[in-house]
Amino acid sequence: MFKEIRPTLVLLGAFTLITGGLYPVVVTAIAKAAFPAQAEGSLIVRDGKSTGSTLIGQSFSSAKYFWSRPSATSPMAHNARASSGSNQGPLNPALAEAIRGRIAALKASDPQQGAPIPVDLATASASGLDPHISPAAAAWQAPRIARERGLPRGQVDALIALHTEGRQFGVLGEPRVNVLALNLALDALNK
Repeated sequence: MFKEIRPTLVLLGAFTLITGGLYPVVVTAIAKAAFPAQAEGSLIVRDGKSTGSTLIGQSFSSAKYFWSRPSATSPMAHNARASSGSNQGPLNPALAEAIRGRIAALKASDPQQGAPIPVDLATASASGLDPHISPAAAAWQAPRIARERGLPRGQVDALIALHTEGRQFGVLGEPRVNVLALNLALDALNK
């Protein structure tokens, strides 16, 4: 009986070593050599300290910062260990109520702002970790940022334009603004 099982056990052990050990080590080594920043998580480092990643959103609640898209992760927003969407469909009353609440909070945060609220400021992203907002969402927040920081509106608009990334390869996706990078640039202005 062992004679029939032995080849199976040998193959199981060999493939476990290859696919569970050797392959991950080789792929990681190639990634670190070819794409060192991305292999380490695309971290943003300021003054020798990691302040976040360009790939994972962060929550900002102060009125002097641009705010990210809402996050459906829990127990805290933008929790990478709990990445998921709300899984609520467009006809779900809980989703409609959450969006109404977000819109009310946005209007309360800047009563002077009369422009329509961009959809990405009221709806969560699919993963709950989206680090980007649309240029329209950044422009909607610009008057509040300018007021709170005592900056000319034109300077805030120029900063948004500087941090707006175009479509990938010129055709994929939509123009976007990385919220963390934009907020770090704002902090650099006020130093």
